Amino acid sequence: QVQLKESGGGLVQAGGSLRLSCAASGSIFSINGMGWYRQAPGKQRELVAAITRGGSTNYADSVKGRLTISGDTAKITVYLQMNNLKPEDTAVYYCNMRLPGSSYRPIYDYWGQGTQVTVSS
Repeated sequence: QVQLKESGGGLVQAGGSLRLSCAASGSIFSINGMGWYRQAPGKQRELVAAITRGGSTNYADSVKGRLTISGDTAKITVYLQMNNLKPEDTAVYYCNMRLPGSSYRPIYDYWGQGTQVTVSS
């Protein structure tokens, strides 16, 4: 079975840093991309950062310059380096992995359980 496991969340003060990791396991033969989403209380889940198989990245405007996504192809692991954190970054961060599928179902999305990031003032 395919599974994602996040780690690295925690409580930090504003201006601090965290590094999130997401490791994938299971029968994974090809990956379209991986990314990080977050969901704050009372808000919709939103894309934070994503990286494609080819290495291209995209970020939410609110995190550009502060958060950096990277990946390790061999380990099927994606990271999110979070610097200069702000209280508004407080959320549960979810790892996403998108895999190619069949003609019937072209893509498959897998999600981790989430890791809490709390940034205090």
